[in-house]
Amino acid sequence: MISKFKIGDTQTFVRKVEQAHIAQFESGKVHDFYGTFALGQDAEWASRLFVLEMLEDDEEGIGTYLTVKHKSPALVGQRVEITATIEELFENKINCSYVAKVGARVVANGTTGQMILKKSEIEKIRERAK
Repeated sequence: MISKFKIGDTQTFVRKVEQAHIAQFESGKVHDFYGTFALGQDAEWASRLFVLEMLEDDEEGIGTYLTVKHKSPALVGQRVEITATIEELFENKINCSYVAKVGARVVANGTTGQMILKKSEIEKIRERAK
């Protein structure tokens, strides 16, 4: 694992909300707002941007937790800026907070956790889960 970041470092991902990102389930569309599932996936991606720069060739990142706290809606066509901030770095773990905004308005905030493991260890975990 490459140690190149410190607590307080940030990464930002920008998402233009499209119809594919609205709240919908097997039963159909819920509403035309940026859905919790899509927002959570994008928040995890913003945090993973750190992991991608930390990986050695024989390593991969794996998510450990995710929280999403909605504060206001994001509409189709709006650009949501998600900024992840490192809160904890411990051994092979990286934990971040994030904030998602449309302009100055906070859409959501929360936390993510990721762990960097050897690909061989991930394969062992997969085999044990069978």
